[in-house]
Amino acid sequence: MRDPYEILGVSKGAGEAEIKSAYRKLAKKLHPDANKHDPKAASRFAELNAAYEIVGDDEKRKAFDRGEIDAEGKPRFQGYEGFGAQPGGGFRQGPGGAQFESFSFGPDGFQRRGGGGGFRGGGAGAGGFEDILRNMFGGAARGGAQFEPEDFGQPTTGQDLHASLTIDLPEAAKGTKARVHLPTGKDVEVKIPAGLLSGQTIRLKGQGWPSATGKAGDALITVNVAPHPLFTPDGSDLRLDLPITLYEAALGGKVRVPTLDGAVELAIPAGTSSGRTFRLKGKGLKTKTGTGDLMATVRIVLPERSDDEFKALMKTWRDKKPYDPRSDME
Repeated sequence: MRDPYEILGVSKGAGEAEIKSAYRKLAKKLHPDANKHDPKAASRFAELNAAYEIVGDDEKRKAFDRGEIDAEGKPRFQGYEGFGAQPGGGFRQGPGGAQFESFSFGPDGFQRRGGGGGFRGGGAGAGGFEDILRNMFGGAARGGAQFEPEDFGQPTTGQDLHASLTIDLPEAAKGTKARVHLPTGKDVEVKIPAGLLSGQTIRLKGQGWPSATGKAGDALITVNVAPHPLFTPDGSDLRLDLPITLYEAALGGKVRVPTLDGAVELAIPAGTSSGRTFRLKGKGLKTKTGTGDLMATVRIVLPERSDDEFKALMKTWRDKKPYDPRSDME
């Protein structure tokens, strides 16, 4: 794989913001959905993601700059000065003179070939091959210096990403499908279950930031429900201010009440005061545990324009039938 800095088009001294900006621009440009007729688009996009996995992660970037991992995020074997005449070689003194033994790192761990024994030179302070490995890897090397692959790092899962989308209340009540644009540059379809509440999160497996050495992380989509002009969610219930006339409040009558499923009739008893709440069963939001109710609170509304006859009627009522609704507040 090419140098990740070269792939992203940034210098080794680039800052985090510059790197992220470069990645996003290239992700939009190289995304397979935008290059459907280019058979190499998917491989270029994967190469870009792998480069960002290295340069976009502070720890991995430092390890790459120090030469500890390669462009694919795999550990590099560093070796030691004077360790042998060629890379990957150990040295030991045998009966027939100096002999070389080879070693390698692969899926089966750290392997050595060419017989047992380490560096057995007679000079002062000369240590065995196991001593060298012990100094290199910080652990005891016994039985042929076998190491588990885990010592050199396992494939890691990419990081989760966060995104959000907004739907309206009827969509939240009945469930819907919506498309959301992810920070990776990809558009995905999200299935919204019925009864989802504002602020809840949907997890999309494997749609997060990719990893150069393992599977991608997840996408966490926070769903917000836009305010409705009539209804206010209260858990699984809905609340509604229901305006009625003065005469409907005084004499009673049937009024039409809007719901998410269409209007229904509600009987208003005579003498209903403003602020009284009526419960309409099953007209709220559907959830896994059941369906909420619609709570309709009465608000008495006077006519926008009152004539002399209306005013005279109110004065007569005031003078002949006075009452004090605030008496219990003193």
